[in-house]
Amino acid sequence: MRQMTEFACGSDMLCATLDAADRQTGLLIVSGGNEIRCGAYAGQAAMAAHFSALGHPVFRYDRRGIGDSEGENGGFESSADDIAAAIAAFRRAAPHVTHIVAFGNCDAASALTLFHHQLGLGALVLANPWVIETAATGDAPTPPSAAAIRSRYLARIKNPRSLIDLFSGNINLRKLAGGLASASRKEELTGLARRVASALAATSLPVHLLIARRDTTAMAFMSAWHDREFGDVRARANVSMATCDTGSHSFADAAAKAWLYERIGAALE
Repeated sequence: MRQMTEFACGSDMLCATLDAADRQTGLLIVSGGNEIRCGAYAGQAAMAAHFSALGHPVFRYDRRGIGDSEGENGGFESSADDIAAAIAAFRRAAPHVTHIVAFGNCDAASALTLFHHQLGLGALVLANPWVIETAATGDAPTPPSAAAIRSRYLARIKNPRSLIDLFSGNINLRKLAGGLASASRKEELTGLARRVASALAATSLPVHLLIARRDTTAMAFMSAWHDREFGDVRARANVSMATCDTGSHSFADAAAKAWLYERIGAALE
């Protein structure tokens, strides 16, 4: 049974949806980016319906300044209070829930990583964590990571058509040289990536990292993952990683969606 509810976060009222069910393990869905709680193409609403049908209560919400919620949107870096208030509201709305698994994709995964301590969560499911520093000014797009550029060029090299284009003069050699230079650069770990590494190294919760292998956000995370800063995290028994061969950031294709649901379901058991 799906019901709308609201809860306070400071002086603002936030809107939420509870898909009620009887089991004691519930799922908290934290939206990434500026997405509303139903998710892209209602993907999170469909996820909530799926897991509530399996008996797990599911709670999702619009953070401050997003969708139906009041307040100012400060981005994921300002969402600690929103997450804490949502967890408290989930427990009030479903008092039989004793164990909460939190799921987030992209910067929602990063927010959960950074802010989950002392919130009483039972486990984290983190998909394609965001570790890219955003553009400093205006609405300028964030440039792709060197890892993403390398992946793109590798795919082109494997395509016989690219060789035909090269020898026929259809490829701009100046742009090609610039792209190869960008692909070969060694990227410094961002401050955000270091904070994510530190938070993961400090947690005792089960952490399930889910990676869309051909997604550019995931590629940037995997580049950071192999840095020495993540060495302690890679060695932790409570942190696991699974990869899906998809380029869909939100695991939208049928095979990726089934893969995602299977792994979230395992974390809920």
